[in-house]
Amino acid sequence: MSSESKILTRDVEASVVPIGTKVTLLKGETAHVTQSLGGSYTVIVNGNMFRIVEKDADALGIEVTSAPVAASSSGPMTREELEKKVWESLKTCYDPEIPVNIVDLGLIYDCHLTAIGQTSYKADVKMTLTAPGCGMGPVLAQDVQNKLVSLEPIDEANVELVWDPPWNQSMMTEAAKLQLGLM
Repeated sequence: MSSESKILTRDVEASVVPIGTKVTLLKGETAHVTQSLGGSYTVIVNGNMFRIVEKDADALGIEVTSAPVAASSSGPMTREELEKKVWESLKTCYDPEIPVNIVDLGLIYDCHLTAIGQTSYKADVKMTLTAPGCGMGPVLAQDVQNKLVSLEPIDEANVELVWDPPWNQSMMTEAAKLQLGLM
């Protein structure tokens, strides 16, 4: 994958990949953008890999465009429409090292919506990681939670990391396997 070099325009918080530790990258450092999917950016600075979240894209000289989630113009969403929106939203979450969304990777084991009012819902998600020791788990879980609560009718989202059954490549969609050259 080709990378685009950017000079950091300000100090910026980033997560070390794959351990998830928060660090500050300094203004003036060169960041090589290796992946920009789902609103986050995977960069290499001084030979180390980091993940920068969308709200801090300006530090890379990238314009932050946070488009509001469109409300349904024909009244409240049906449960079926909301479930579709939830899965679409989950497909915008990416592992910083793998250019395939977490749904197609097979990392989402369950997503259950519960009404908590006439027009609001709670989402409960069970997800896993490609490797149990991956420190990015809390970062990815937070990304999932943030994307879900940004959906208009979802007021609460709980994301649980689970390890049973253990993830394996057979859980990926055919499209993901094809994209990663496994077919």
